[in-house]
Amino acid sequence: MLFHPVVSTWFERRFPHGATPAQLSGWASIAAGQDTLIAAPTGSGKTLAAFLVCIDRLLRQGVETPLAAGEEASSAVSGVEVVYVSPLKALAVDIHHNLERPLAELAQLAAERGEQLPAIKVLLRTSDTPPGKRAELWKRPPQILVTTPESLYLLLTAERSRAALRCVRTVIVDEIHALARDKRGAHLSLSLERLSQLCVRRPQRIGLSATQRPIQHIAQLLVGVAPGPEVTSDRPCTIVDTGHRRELDLSLELPDAPLEAVTSREQMAEVLERIAGHARERRTTLVFVNTRRLAERGVRMIQLYHRA
Repeated sequence: MLFHPVVSTWFERRFPHGATPAQLSGWASIAAGQDTLIAAPTGSGKTLAAFLVCIDRLLRQGVETPLAAGEEASSAVSGVEVVYVSPLKALAVDIHHNLERPLAELAQLAAERGEQLPAIKVLLRTSDTPPGKRAELWKRPPQILVTTPESLYLLLTAERSRAALRCVRTVIVDEIHALARDKRGAHLSLSLERLSQLCVRRPQRIGLSATQRPIQHIAQLLVGVAPGPEVTSDRPCTIVDTGHRRELDLSLELPDAPLEAVTSREQMAEVLERIAGHARERRTTLVFVNTRRLAERGVRMIQLYHRA
């Protein structure tokens, strides 16, 4: 996959260890325009595998489109081109924020190279979006729309928002396994078909998840069926399966004092001190506890040990 020079340079700086297997295989399929389902462990770069090709396309379109005198660089797209759908509202919010960083870094890198790249706008649309922000969708459509299955259904119902979705080229469905188990998946399938009928041409579909079994059924949910004169047939879908479990480095640590039915104050202090030590050595530490009270106590104690 050959990206725009600015995109390639950004990726090499941001990820010096190179692309993951999920990204390498996913990029080839997505760039070829194929419907693609990516199954890979958490942290393997699935989301970036889906988005980077789309961002590269938007940048190339803007660069190849000549600007009128005095016009600022912007994407050549007049409506939404990429729709990201997440069944989890919190994940949609995170993706919206996480997209802003690489887009800002790409713009800064282009400025350093003396190049002018088009601006790519990202908009979040969920049930919590204020009315003023919702109006932006049809007044100033973004190139990338981040939403949920239910909000996508509403957008496909209103005439003004439907007009902004006619140019969609790519639909990314994250955590697709969470939709496959109940009527939310059937509801999203209907929305995807409505979107296909609305658009100038059927959008490419990309599915992402770490847990997808049986994966062939998830692929069929993603792409749907192709209507024919008499019967329907399954649409083709490229499956990129790099597994669903990461390599683990697991170790077990116990307090020096013997374990008892009730943890003593001294023993708990020792446990928290060890956890604080691990937190000092790492950028991210996830601690599981049994109760909210223990979580609050642990946070206070770890903060004290961390400052010491």
